[in-house]
Amino acid sequence: MTSGQAEVRPVEEKPARLIGGPGLLLVWFYGVMVVGAVSRSAYQIATEFDRAPLAYSLSAVAGLVYGFITYSLVRGGETARRAAQVCCAAELAGVLVVGTWTLVDRDAFPDSTVWSDYGMGYVFIPVLLPLTALFWLRGARARQAG
Repeated sequence: MTSGQAEVRPVEEKPARLIGGPGLLLVWFYGVMVVGAVSRSAYQIATEFDRAPLAYSLSAVAGLVYGFITYSLVRGGETARRAAQVCCAAELAGVLVVGTWTLVDRDAFPDSTVWSDYGMGYVFIPVLLPLTALFWLRGARARQAG
């Protein structure tokens, strides 16, 4: 390269943002759920795991799912959007299955999970959040295409 010429580098495109506007609120709620689920399950697993291993393990799984969804929303881009959609659908299925299971067989859960009773202990946020996120992510796809 000669001294008066600038080096030309290809411009890397940033992934399309998923957290603009109301999407930022989703990230905030998921972040709060990560902290709540992970801290609660970590404490319960460390101190009283033998009391309700299934419940505490499910709460830890919920925390990991919330964490991955939060990361995907912040990362942005089409691949992250699809990954977040899959995780939100899995989260919703988990809430519905565990929520129903806790109502049908109370003995299986001597202590509650994040998803028990459809998230009643968390003001039903665990059932409302994936529905809202799936709706938002579907709209995000249309916004990215248009």
